[in-house]
Amino acid sequence: MSEQQPWTIERISDALGNPTLAQRFLAEINRAPAHQLLAVFAKWERIAKNTLAAFENSREIVAAVQRGEEPPGEWIDGTERLSRAAERIGSQGAA
Repeated sequence: MSEQQPWTIERISDALGNPTLAQRFLAEINRAPAHQLLAVFAKWERIAKNTLAAFENSREIVAAVQRGEEPPGEWIDGTERLSRAAERIGSQGAA
């Protein structure tokens, strides 16, 4: 969606990309007292913008991997940290 389009309740619902999340937004906006409507709208507008940005980033990552390139961005290798956690859990025995 173009950033030129104004944010509306419908646009936010669509941008959230998840029916459950959209229902949560609609419930909050419908129950908000008049003096809180702008704050609730702004909160969900920010969430919608972040969601769209995440989708765009994921598309860029997938496209790079499909071309055989390194994905864009800074990546942290968590292998060592996960291995230590697995060892710690394993040493505690099965639950």
